[in-house]
Amino acid sequence: MSETFDSLNPATGDVVGTHPVHTDEQVRETVALAQHAATWWDEIGFAGRRELLLQWRSVLTRRIEQIADLVHRETGKPHGDALLEAGLAVDHIDWAAKHAPKVLGRQKVGSGLLMANQVSTVEYKPLGVIGVIGPWNYPVFTPMGSIAYALAAGNAVVFKPSEYTPGVGRWLVDTFTEVSQAPVLQLVTGFGETGNALCRSGVDKLAFTGSAATGRKVMAACAETLTPVVIEAGGKDALIVDEDADLPAAAEAALWGGMSNAGQTCIGTERVYVHERVFAPFMDELLDRARAVRPGYDDGGLYGPATMPSQLGIIREHIEDAIARGGAVVLGGHEAVGERYVQPTIITHVPEDSLAVTQETFGPTLVVNPVTSMDEAVDRTNATAYGLAGAVFGRKNAESIARRIRSGMTSVNSVISFAAVPTLPFGGVGESGFGRIHGPDGLREFTYPKAVTVQRMKPPLALTTFDRDRKTEGLFAKLLTILYGGSSTLPRR
Repeated sequence: MSETFDSLNPATGDVVGTHPVHTDEQVRETVALAQHAATWWDEIGFAGRRELLLQWRSVLTRRIEQIADLVHRETGKPHGDALLEAGLAVDHIDWAAKHAPKVLGRQKVGSGLLMANQVSTVEYKPLGVIGVIGPWNYPVFTPMGSIAYALAAGNAVVFKPSEYTPGVGRWLVDTFTEVSQAPVLQLVTGFGETGNALCRSGVDKLAFTGSAATGRKVMAACAETLTPVVIEAGGKDALIVDEDADLPAAAEAALWGGMSNAGQTCIGTERVYVHERVFAPFMDELLDRARAVRPGYDDGGLYGPATMPSQLGIIREHIEDAIARGGAVVLGGHEAVGERYVQPTIITHVPEDSLAVTQETFGPTLVVNPVTSMDEAVDRTNATAYGLAGAVFGRKNAESIARRIRSGMTSVNSVISFAAVPTLPFGGVGESGFGRIHGPDGLREFTYPKAVTVQRMKPPLALTTFDRDRKTEGLFAKLLTILYGGSSTLPRR
């Protein structure tokens, strides 16, 4: 009898479902099935894949209330937030299916003067089988950024959802099976050992979303077989407020970015840097809104419990450290962390070397510090090992400030908007990982480029032959001089 585990509703403790713990052997068998299916999936071409992916998109759309309810029960997040997450995932499936031919299909490229006799093309070929290890905080939207794009690129996928949200993973795979009987998208469930087995199973690439610490373990396991990886790890994202910003809009965005989904958002806001000239009115706006935010599982709850109970200790430690270092609590504080829920907590004037500034908290907390200038705001924002996302609020200089932030994504006068834009790449730098999902970059992430040259005429200079003579070599040298031997076109200093 195989081992099983239960997924629990973090708000009530009720069992949501029971799932198998897949062994190493079972994972390898699943990947082997996917390898056979990948051949068929590649052969049906972009048109065939588009048809099936759009059918899947339609199934998800018609049953979106169903998946939203399951996400609500397995994560504890409000039903409306789960609905939003699923809707964004549907939009990404649609984009990937429709744009894969243009992004990945064969394209003619220039051959250059030296190789003018060649017709050169490049296309992007599927890798084979992609392993996807998904997170629990956004169990539909986040893994779909890998699943949909990998499938649209012609790969089969083996998906291991978080042990906290296996029911969501099961539902996604089951609905895909309704439109394609071939085992193109398959599921394995379990704990870290199952994820480890997937890394070593022979997949052609692995996409992981989770903490930087676990990402390192994934990389180490994949390195044994030289399996390439995409790592989307954590963040310590900052929101910058310039003195000419729309303060009500900035305050609302900071609150949503920091508190929505109980702060369990890798691209959420954890730090806020406000120009000192507008610090006081910004705080008034922020607190007016924050006092009305209440967690709960009922219809009035604006965010849910901590989905992963072990995170509660980290949140408490960060709050206590910030206070001990001189931070001023303006909302929440010592008693904010309960058995399941964390009350909204805002602390100001927190030292930059505190845990709440340097490490990912992943809870409904905000550190809000004044700065004397936008240069200082950018310096503090960039003084982190992470580099995932961020936001800037302002008018005159907001966009130029955003471009100075060392992160993979930044929004101006909004928060996390980039994640909802299918054409934009999603990913970070530093401790936040590497590789990209979403957009053309996300499609190419799960392929390899295939270059082909076709000779259309004999070359004017036969260089790649043992019959090459000194005269030909001399002509080649003269040609290089004509083409490239002139002075640089760059202006002198």
